[in-house]
Amino acid sequence: MTSTAAHPLEVRSALAAVTRLWVLCAAVSLTALGVAAILSAVDPADVNWVVWLRGAVVAGASIVFVFVTRAAARGNRTAYTRMRWISLLAPIGIVVIIVAPDTGYPIWMKVEQAAVGAIIAIIAVFLNRRVVRRAFARAR
Repeated sequence: MTSTAAHPLEVRSALAAVTRLWVLCAAVSLTALGVAAILSAVDPADVNWVVWLRGAVVAGASIVFVFVTRAAARGNRTAYTRMRWISLLAPIGIVVIIVAPDTGYPIWMKVEQAAVGAIIAIIAVFLNRRVVRRAFARAR
């Protein structure tokens, strides 16, 4: 456990924003699953197993990261480090999904993933602020 006592208000504020952004990620993904359900009835060719899997995994992971953020807010450095890595690497994976010619993702899902990627990139900005990094610096 580390201490967030150096700048508690700034760190708490950043982590509260990160929590809200993870909730937004989950909401976007759950909305995509709702769209998938509607499209399954209207245009089943535009919905495949990849859409269901990706939507469910991203929604579930986003909800898990709300709890990971809460652990980080309690001073858990491992939780912070895990989130920091995910927030840096996930947008790269999402870009690959978006630009790859045949990933199985329909255009509407690629747009949804672009939105999720943008949200996660904003999370990375919050987690990489100097004051937040210092709060979770490895003890010397």
